[in-house]
Amino acid sequence: MTTTPGYATERETEEGRVFTVTGGDWDTVVGATDPINDERIIVNMGPQHPSTHGVLRLVLELEGETVREVRSVIGYLHTGIEKNLEYRNWVQGSTFVTRMDYLAPIFNETAYSLAVEKLLGITDEITERANTIRVLMMELNRIASHLVWLATTGMELGAISIMLYGFREREYILDIFEMITGLRMNMAYVRPGGVAQDVPDEAIVKIREFLKMMPKKLKEYEDLLSGQPIWVERTKNVAVLDVTGCVALGVTGPVLRSAGLAWDLRKTMPYCGYETYEFDVPTSNDGDVWGRYQVRLAEMRESLKLVEQAVDRLRPGPVMVANKKIAWPAQLAIGVDGMGNSLEHVAKIMGQSMESLIHHFKLVTEGFRVPPGQVYVAIEGPRGELGAHAVSDGGTRPYRVHYREPSFVNLQALPAISEGGLIADVIAGGASLDPVMGGCDR
Repeated sequence: MTTTPGYATERETEEGRVFTVTGGDWDTVVGATDPINDERIIVNMGPQHPSTHGVLRLVLELEGETVREVRSVIGYLHTGIEKNLEYRNWVQGSTFVTRMDYLAPIFNETAYSLAVEKLLGITDEITERANTIRVLMMELNRIASHLVWLATTGMELGAISIMLYGFREREYILDIFEMITGLRMNMAYVRPGGVAQDVPDEAIVKIREFLKMMPKKLKEYEDLLSGQPIWVERTKNVAVLDVTGCVALGVTGPVLRSAGLAWDLRKTMPYCGYETYEFDVPTSNDGDVWGRYQVRLAEMRESLKLVEQAVDRLRPGPVMVANKKIAWPAQLAIGVDGMGNSLEHVAKIMGQSMESLIHHFKLVTEGFRVPPGQVYVAIEGPRGELGAHAVSDGGTRPYRVHYREPSFVNLQALPAISEGGLIADVIAGGASLDPVMGGCDR
């Protein structure tokens, strides 16, 4: 066996010479693979940003430039969010789940809140304005997420300009989020019972400006990419996965719809009043990277339609349920103490009502109690079915919360769309799945 430090190891076997790229620590990987012919090579791709979307590692078995086997190695971004939820009260859970898929925080929060509300039995008590705001925020978030996909995928395939344009429009949406929630990402804005605070008038003005501007930008994206020969060559008939393969692997979202199946939970299992909105479910029969690109562009146009409808139907009213135990602290005004306690509230609990003081103390230290039981609630995230399985033992903290995360499930398709293709197409195929490793590893 000969070794070039830091580069490769060569050793003789009964099958012939075996080269292990990046050093001798890969011998165990090589030993587990069947020989292709008298020479083969194992390549470690990633974890590297952006081509493997941050912290996804791929172990590729190659024959020349042809991929014979792909193994996904995950867990590099594991944060223990689901376990941490067991040590926080139900409201505090929103601040944790929002950080899973960090490109779709509103969806993480909404799935969690819907599950908690179902356990509480207050689903029908959520106000019309709160549901409308949730739809408004989710669809803006869907556009922002798809813009990141378009920008990063374009960059990975050499279309550098679209990287700049996609993030430019996303910044506009993040500015809207900041006006409404105070934060651009990971807002913990959607909470059990409604939303943390109302939408200010200046945000509505900015949203209407965005609705006028964005359709022209989508046309620019298509003009830039759709007729570009290199883009077409790198996406058409690349990383093909038909509807049978999608269903067998549990793949959902734009990848499934690009294979021809119009499965969208906003239509098939509506929530937050989606059944009252007019929108279409874009599909394609291509089942390749090109089809996924077309579906996501069309979905952004449908999201614009939903945002416009949501803005038009916003009516004055509360954004949180009336139950003070569940609504706290959303209905408290920010006070001089910096802790969300108005002077009137402080005066009441400190000098007028022992019952209010006890109630306030319990909410601050424990939060509200949730009846025992378990539920599963699924919503249509930017990457597919995002489900929250929540279990309560009757206490003030979750007994267990587990997410059905589409990035985690959809990554199962990576070997199916990569094996037999070229190593260059692993990047295009992997990107077309739109994995976010924060959600995958959580």
